[in-house]
Amino acid sequence: IAFFTQARAAKVDFVVMEVTSQALDQHKMIGMPVEIAVMTNLTQDHLDYHKTMERYAAAKARLFSSYLSPKQVVLNRDDSWYDYYRQQSVGSVTTYGESPESDVRISTIRLQAMQSTWKLADTKLLTTLPGKFNVLNASAAATVGTLLGLSEHQIGQGIAALRAVPGRMEVIDEGQNFGVIVDYAHTPDALENVLTAAKGIATGKVRVVFGATGDRDATKRPIMGEVTTRLADMVYLTDDETYTEDGATIRAAVRAGMTSENYVEIADRTDAIKQAFRDAMPGDVVILAGIGHQDTRNMGGVSVQWDERDIARELLGNLKIQGKSGE
Repeated sequence: IAFFTQARAAKVDFVVMEVTSQALDQHKMIGMPVEIAVMTNLTQDHLDYHKTMERYAAAKARLFSSYLSPKQVVLNRDDSWYDYYRQQSVGSVTTYGESPESDVRISTIRLQAMQSTWKLADTKLLTTLPGKFNVLNASAAATVGTLLGLSEHQIGQGIAALRAVPGRMEVIDEGQNFGVIVDYAHTPDALENVLTAAKGIATGKVRVVFGATGDRDATKRPIMGEVTTRLADMVYLTDDETYTEDGATIRAAVRAGMTSENYVEIADRTDAIKQAFRDAMPGDVVILAGIGHQDTRNMGGVSVQWDERDIARELLGNLKIQGKSGE
């Protein structure tokens, strides 16, 4: 309430919020008027809280249903949960996606290392954010813009001006001759999106440093292992945030889903990153997944200072001094 009071005093016209399933389940959105509710996708996450995908989906559905009664709803026509959310939605519904049945159709996608272009209905759009998932998310935002009465020119300019959110496909460049990207990806779907995007950027191999989080949904751990060994050329399995669990137990659960031998297990995350950088060749892309923008990690129930971006820069600097990078 305090935030909205301040926003109103500052004459803010629009507020964009990412509403968590936990907040909806705990009724924290009650009394908040929603003009437009948007669904991008629903994939496995937060099952430590919701226990089942059905309960997770039902919590999210409150955003679109008579529970909050949004005036307009924007849905991803391509998502596997589309039919469910369509049934739950009230108000005017607009769909976007590659499906011919979409109200606003995405077509002619061209993905490149430094930019992506596509058509949304008859509007040509460009983003410097890498990966198809960013095309889809930008299309959702553009659809909202259209509903708010923005012109094609305003929407195109706005999307082209977007820059990466800290810790989300954030490029770390210290002059090395391989790519380094820090991303918050900590679910199977997020890892799939990030690694698929990296494969479109790399001229060499895709390497990923990642682990699974402790005290969270354990069922996604082997799935993450499968995704990484399938999509990356080399996987460096390490600790993410252990919280109160044993790191070796977490890694073993991830390892159970790995379908090939293209991985190495290095418990210490700094050592794992260091090894990935040492192994990287010109044209490779190294993804540091899971920590993203955070500046702390919970290890053994204790919060410790950890900024993955700063650590990456320091390690890259050391490699450069040793003549193993950027030559």
